[in-house]
Amino acid sequence: MKCTICGDVAAINMPQHRLRLCEAHLQEWVPRMAQRAIDKYGLFTRDERILVAVSGGKDSLSLWDILIRLGYETEGLYIHLGIDHEGYSDESEERVRAFSRAHDDAPFRVVNLEETYGQGIPTLAHDRRRSRPCSVCGLVKRHIMNRVAYEGGYGAIATGHNLDDEAAVLLQNTLHWQAGYLRRQAPLLPASHPRLARKVKPLVHLYERETAAYALVCGLDYIEEECPYSADATTILYKELLSRLEGRSPGAKMQFYLQFLQAKGQGLFAGGAEAEPPLNECTRCGQPTSAEGLCAFCRLWEPRE
Repeated sequence: MKCTICGDVAAINMPQHRLRLCEAHLQEWVPRMAQRAIDKYGLFTRDERILVAVSGGKDSLSLWDILIRLGYETEGLYIHLGIDHEGYSDESEERVRAFSRAHDDAPFRVVNLEETYGQGIPTLAHDRRRSRPCSVCGLVKRHIMNRVAYEGGYGAIATGHNLDDEAAVLLQNTLHWQAGYLRRQAPLLPASHPRLARKVKPLVHLYERETAAYALVCGLDYIEEECPYSADATTILYKELLSRLEGRSPGAKMQFYLQFLQAKGQGLFAGGAEAEPPLNECTRCGQPTSAEGLCAFCRLWEPRE
């Protein structure tokens, strides 16, 4: 298998793009695809500082590497969740630190839940009698990312969601006709309040195997293990279904997602928009919330009766 561009040995075959690339051209093509998404959706400008949410996995570290290569001013944010199963959170943090060292001490910060708030996700979910820690984890991470972005004056929060992630969420929301989620799903989620940061996804045009190949050829040291609590995540099933479809029809995932964005841009949900609830400010942390008094994050830490 030869590279479409130079004829050298190809590192990856991408039938959905009708393209085969060697290692050198893959390292050029992936950042170019990310830049196209940044430009197409107006995710951010070169004058803005970008907070990159990093988990230690292939997608988030690839995103950070790409944005550095493209010349954007970035800072990483790692949230230590206190998941001690086989040292998962500690190992993930070490991958972030190793990345920083390998990239001229790229700046990053760590928020350790146990040190900052007294409990990690496993204990917090257990004490709140949550059977699925993922819902607690998502709430906690969103709150911390917003707080850090606001306090640091960052223009946007960038996450490593790829095309597979977005297509799986889209399929799930479509099957359940979650109109509110469908209206909000996009590469860019604008800030709806001065204390809320803009959320951006520069990797939405890239398949998961493409970001994985990029991480490998760039020599990124990422944690291969998935979060131990993600084994039963519903999106895994939708990813498997879409991958079977992709195997029969290369490009199906991309067509599904991009045509959804096109239809949405043409007013797919224009007639069914519901009024957004007014936002108050949490009486403890000051972050926006639709509730009165404490926000959902602050209520998590209230002692149970």
